Order: sequence, then structure tokens, then C-alpha cells
Amino acid sequence: MGDPVCRVRHFPSHIVLVAEYGEEREIVGVIRGCVKTVTRGASGFVKLAYLLGLRVSPSHRRLNIGTKLVLKLEEWCKQIGAEFSYMATDCTNEPSVNLFTKKCSYIKFRTLTMLVQPVHAHYKSISSSVSIVRLPERLAESIYRRVFMNSEFFPQDVDLILSSKLNLGTFMAVPKKFLPKWDPRTNILPPSYAILSVWNTKEVFKLQVKGVSPLAYAWCMGSRLLDAWMPWLRLPSFPDVFRKFGLYFLYGLHMEGKNGPGLMKSLCAFAHNMGRDDGECGAVVAEVGPRDPVREAIPHWRKFSWADLWCIKKLKDDMDDSDEKCAPSDWMKSRSSSSVIFVDPRDF
Repeated sequence: MGDPVCRVRHFPSHIVLVAEYGEEREIVGVIRGCVKTVTRGASGFVKLAYLLGLRVSPSHRRLNIGTKLVLKLEEWCKQIGAEFSYMATDCTNEPSVNLFTKKCSYIKFRTLTMLVQPVHAHYKSISSSVSIVRLPERLAESIYRRVFMNSEFFPQDVDLILSSKLNLGTFMAVPKKFLPKWDPRTNILPPSYAILSVWNTKEVFKLQVKGVSPLAYAWCMGSRLLDAWMPWLRLPSFPDVFRKFGLYFLYGLHMEGKNGPGLMKSLCAFAHNMGRDDGECGAVVAEVGPRDPVREAIPHWRKFSWADLWCIKKLKDDMDDSDEKCAPSDWMKSRSSSSVIFVDPRDF
């Protein structure tokens, strides 16, 4: 997966550090970081640092370069007021997990699931009884602040996210029978609805699959050829991931009412069709917590989905706990007070 410098530039407070080695000052390592204010459940807001993109040249590993980069970045985060820092990695990435937990004093905090739905050649059908409405930014912000205020990691600057050029829109699915009675300009939500926003990551980075077995390559190519020869079968052919492709990231997923799961599936189908029209989008991706109700309503391919581990560390000393602005350290050890974890699309 690509991890370019420009990812962190979408945060107001961000930094990129590099490690230089030898007299020639060869760049042998890099790390990126940003600081934002987010919710920590029902306990209010906390200033939080996000560390990402740690890379060390293979020829210079085992020299503590990665540890030094992390500690130096943490110093910068503390200087601008961050109370906690966290990082995310694939659960199977043992070197990364060991570095942060064993050398840098992070603890395993939350485990989320990355759900991946490849974009194929056919449009996904959407029920004729469902209407999908694009919401104005201010209305989307108002709804998000209302429904996610007691969740974890909801960003205080969600308005900047929704107004970003990378945000392709916020969409709500409602039963058509509710439309005549519902005015989107009011603060009254329909009794049953689903909502999500679409973030265009392909403008930040693109992916390319390499090193697959000949059998896997033949299977992917064969599925597309068969689909091209017999399109009436509407096979979910695998997209051409052997060339550079982009992703759409779905965030802010929420549903209400007895029709919520079906409406969420319709929204995901709508996002898939957006990606299909794009031409360069190879998959739509969402990341959700293990207890999030929307989890079961998001279409995905299990073989291409994975668990994502978030680790956290308290940056302020225990003596600072008396400060009213400092979040309680027991947040690190407690079970989430909410079933929902809001994943900031800028982190992806």
C-alpha cells in the first residue's frame, strides 16, 4: 500500500520527519504525524496525535532508527498539546506491533475490520423503493455531530473533512414513502435512514498488486474475460488490480430504524456504482469497529478484508492528570463506551 507524504497535509497540524545516516546524510527512514481533537466516547474531547507511515530502509534496520523517529515525533506532538498518540497497523504485522508495544510503550487499544468490496464492470441494483439524497455540507455536518458525538475518535473539525476537495459527497438513503413528509432543511430526521460519505483516496495515492501467483493472476484475468464474453451473467469479475488503481473510502456510516440495514446496503451499492463510473477506482473500502451495527450491512469480500489493530500511548505524565483539560488515563484501559468508532478518512 502506498503511503506518500501528502496524506498528512490534510490535517491543520502535521509534520514529516526523516532520519539521515552517515557523512553523506543518506535518508534511511521517515515517519509522519498529525494532531487533531477527537471524542473519546461520552467523556468529551481529547487532543490526539496520529503516527503513520513509519519506514526504515532494509539496509539500516536493527539500528534503533525506527524507535528514535517515533520518540522524536512524540516530542513534537507533546509540544503542541497532544495528550495521547496512536497508530494503526495490520494485526499480522508483528515487527510494527512489537516496535510500538515493546520498545515505545504503546498498548493494544482497539481492533477494527477493514471491509473491501472490489468494483467490477456491472452496476449494482438499488431497490426502486429507496431514494438516495445528496446532503448539503452543513446538513451533513449537523447530522454527524448529532449521531457521533458519543462515539470514539469523532473529529472536532469534521467540517473541514466534508468541505475537502477529496470528499465526493455525503449521501442519505431513505424509503421513498418518507420523502413527501421529510424536509432535509429541518433538524428532524426520517424514522428510518442510512448515511455515509465518500472519500476519494485515488487523488492521494494509488495501489498496484504485484507478486501474485500465476494461478491467482490467471483466475483474475479469466473472470474478466468470461465477464466480457458473457455480460448477461453479470459475474462479479475481479478488477484489474495489476495496474495502478484508486480506492473510495466510505466513512461516517450510520443507520437508524427497521429499514436501516437494507438502506445501508443500497448506499454501499450506490458508492460502488460511483466507483464503476470513475474508471480508476478498483474498490470501495470501509473500516468499522467489531460492535458497530453497520458492520453486517456492508457488502464486502471476506478474502480481501483484514483486521486493523490500533495501539495507543499516554503522552502526558501522570502528574498532569490534575489538569482539567487532560483526558483520564483509564481511557486506555477501559472498554469503549460506544459501539461506534469514527474512522477519519484522512487517516486512511
